[in-house]
Amino acid sequence: MSLAISVPWSSVEAKSPQAPVQIDKLSNYDLILRCQSERSPDRAAFSELLRRYQSHVERVLYHLAPDWQDRADLTQEVWIRVYRNIKRLQEPVKFRGWLSRIATNLFYDELRKRKRVASPLSLDAPRFMEDGEMNWEIAGENPSPEEELTTQEFYEQLQEAISDLPEVFRTTIVLREIEGLAYEDIAEITKVSLGTVKSRIARARTRLQSQLQSYLDG
Repeated sequence: MSLAISVPWSSVEAKSPQAPVQIDKLSNYDLILRCQSERSPDRAAFSELLRRYQSHVERVLYHLAPDWQDRADLTQEVWIRVYRNIKRLQEPVKFRGWLSRIATNLFYDELRKRKRVASPLSLDAPRFMEDGEMNWEIAGENPSPEEELTTQEFYEQLQEAISDLPEVFRTTIVLREIEGLAYEDIAEITKVSLGTVKSRIARARTRLQSQLQSYLDG
């Protein structure tokens, strides 16, 4: 999924870089430092961060709220919050986790406003087998009609299994298995202990495997 995000720069103060530099050659760390070095974030550096991490924000919101039609608006709001708060980021190396936390918090803010539970579904989640997990990858060659049907059926079963998970399990498993975040980052994002994160992930995996096992055995 690709969304064209246009940050309303008129709503925030922005400045152009003071010295000529190839922004796209800078590391993420240096881009963040440039955004933090002045009173207002460097516009060129911030735009480059947006370009690099836009798809990440979209994935987070998609997996948390696949049925919401206004995810583009939420994505834009995430970047506005990032722009306004990037100076508060004390460890630039943790930018990705911090960004995920902002997106997740925004999702929960909207969830409370709507007073309903979203059903985060994923077509990218791994399969859980008895001997571990295996990514579900579709071969590059054109699949046969039977293979297409099998793949579609598995995705439908997977979607149903994920939607049946309690909200706290859904969020945790998405952040871990879909976004690939470390346990420590998930604990920081969800504001629970490291032990609770590990417990929720283990229980979510067990539930998914239990619900999918009969289908996989068949």
